[in-house]
Amino acid sequence: MDSYEHPQENKMGIMPISKLLISMSLPVMISMLIQALYNIVDSMFVAQISENALTAVSLAFPVQNLMIAVAAGTGVGINALLSRSLGEKNLKEANKAANNGVFLALLSAGVFTIFGIFFSRIFFESQTQIKEIIDYGSTYISICTIFSFGIFGQITFERLLQSTGKTFYTMITQSIGAIINIILDPILIFGLFGFPKLGVTGAAIATVIGQIIGMFLTLYYNVKKNSEIQLKFKNFKPNKLTIKKIYSVGIPSIIMQSISSVMVFGLNNILLIFSSTAAAVLGIYFKLQSFIFMPIFGITIGMIPIVAYNYGAGNKERLTKTIKLSAIYAVSIMLIGFSIFQIFPKQLLSMFNASSELINIGVIALRTISFSFIFAGYCIVLNSAFQALGNGMLSLINSIIRQLVIILPAAFLFAKYLGLNAVWFAFPLAEISSVILSTIFLKHIYSTKIKHIISPDNFEM
Repeated sequence: MDSYEHPQENKMGIMPISKLLISMSLPVMISMLIQALYNIVDSMFVAQISENALTAVSLAFPVQNLMIAVAAGTGVGINALLSRSLGEKNLKEANKAANNGVFLALLSAGVFTIFGIFFSRIFFESQTQIKEIIDYGSTYISICTIFSFGIFGQITFERLLQSTGKTFYTMITQSIGAIINIILDPILIFGLFGFPKLGVTGAAIATVIGQIIGMFLTLYYNVKKNSEIQLKFKNFKPNKLTIKKIYSVGIPSIIMQSISSVMVFGLNNILLIFSSTAAAVLGIYFKLQSFIFMPIFGITIGMIPIVAYNYGAGNKERLTKTIKLSAIYAVSIMLIGFSIFQIFPKQLLSMFNASSELINIGVIALRTISFSFIFAGYCIVLNSAFQALGNGMLSLINSIIRQLVIILPAAFLFAKYLGLNAVWFAFPLAEISSVILSTIFLKHIYSTKIKHIISPDNFEM
C-alpha cells in the first residue's frame, strides 16, 4: 500500500493544495468532458432522425436530470461523510457510509424503475399533444428509467473512489462508459453493421448499456483498488444514523439539483407556447453548456473531499486555499465558455442539423444565456463548499431562489410581455442574484465554522 493510502497519511491532508486539487480534479474533468461530448454527439445523431425526435429527447431532460440529481446528491452526502470520517481516522464510520450509500442508490433506482413502467407517457402528454414527440419521448425515457440501476450504481461507486482520492479510476470508468455509448449510438440508431434500425429507442439502449458497463467497472475498482473502505453486502443491515447523516447533506443537494428539473420542465412549457423549436433550442443549450459546466463540476467533485477531509482534520489553511483555487479555476473556464458562445453560436447550432428557424432562435438564446457564465463558476464552487462543510441547506436556499423564485417567474413575465427573445434574459438575472447570496452565505460560514479553527503547524501547504 502506498503511503498516501494509509489512513494516517492520506494525501488530502499532506499533499500541496495546488497539486492535490489538480490531481483530484483533472481526471474527473477529463471524464466529464467525455461525458459532455457524449451528450452533444447523442443529440447530433438524434437530430438526424427529425426535429421532433430532438425535441422529444430535450423534453426528457428533466427526468434524466432528476435521476442524476438523486444519485449525485446522495453521492455528495456519502462523499462528505466518508471523507470527514477518514479525516477523523474513523474507519468504521467510513465503511458504514460506503455500504449504506450503495443501499440507498439501489433503493432510488427502484423508484425510477416504477416511474418508467407506469408514468413515462403521462409525463410527455402533460407537455405536448404532438403524437410523434410523445411516442419518441415516452419510449426513450422508459428505457432510461427502467434500467436506471446502471447510472445509480456507477455514480455511487465513483463517489466512493473520489472520497478516498482515487479519481484516476473514475476517469477510466466514466470515459469507457461514454465511449461505448458514443460507439453504440450510430450503430443502434441507424442500424449499422447488420443491427436493426432502432431510432430513438437505439439511443436509449446505447445510453443504458454504457451506464451498466460503467457501474461494473467502478464496482471492480472499489473492490480491488479502494483499500481504505470495505464493501460488505453479506448480512448487511441499513444503519438509520448513518443514513440520516448521509441525507442531512444529501437531501439538500438532491433537492437543489432536482430544482433544475422543475425549472427546465417549467421553461419547456413556457417555450412550447411559442413553438416546439424553441423547446428544442433549450435542449440544445443544455447539451452545449454541459461542455463548459462539466469541467466545473469536475473541480468541485475533486474539491469536496479535500475540504471535508481538512475540515475534519481541523486544517483551516488547507481548507480555505482549496476553495480559493477552485473558484479561480472555475471562473477562468467559464470566461472561455462565454467567449465561445458569443463568437460561434451559429456554428454550434449547425452541429444539430438545425433548421433556419432553430438557428434564428438559437443564436440569440446562446448569446444571451451565456452572460450568466461570468458569474456561474464562482457560485458553483461556493455552493459545493457549503455542502462539504455540512451546510447543504444554504446551497438549497440559493438554488431555490435562483431557479424557482427568479428564473421561472422572470421567464414567464418576459414571455408574456416582451416575447420569446426576452425569455433568455432570465438566466443572467438569476445568476447575479446567486452571486450576492453565495457571498453572504460564505461570510456567515467563515465566521461561524472556519474562522476559529486552529490549524496544526506541521501540515505542508
